[in-house]
Amino acid sequence: MFGLPAVPVSVAAARRNVRELLSEWGISRETCDNAVLVTSELVTNALTHTESDLIVCRLRTAGDLIHLEVEDQNRSRTLPARRQPKPDDQGGRGLLLVGMLSSDWGVRDAPQGTGRIVWAELPTEAVEAVEATEAAMSPAVPEPRDGSADAHAADPSWT
Repeated sequence: MFGLPAVPVSVAAARRNVRELLSEWGISRETCDNAVLVTSELVTNALTHTESDLIVCRLRTAGDLIHLEVEDQNRSRTLPARRQPKPDDQGGRGLLLVGMLSSDWGVRDAPQGTGRIVWAELPTEAVEAVEATEAAMSPAVPEPRDGSADAHAADPSWT
């Protein structure tokens, strides 16, 4: 776990920290690259779409999965949702990438109600990510495993 100020340079710091931790844990380079990209997208979203002062990142392995979380201090009622950007759109692809690289992802309220936690699970072997990529390309929005049915409520401003 590490906390970062909610400023743009924190995205690079989050990527660096995740890469270092996963390398120490012996995770393959390709899987590490995928986890770094997912972290980058989630931290960027937290900075772009919330009025947080602090971002907290958590990373752990459980069996054949890497579980990562980005907690912000979001105080709004909107939740992150995948979008279908047009080819010329400048943004809107972040959660598509998260969905393609992750076996699952979702959002839940922080335990003390101080914000939101957006999480993603990635297979420790990147080869398994091919199945996740195919599932992410389907037009349906997956429901998260944690049972929060509104976890992907539409907010078109999230990328």
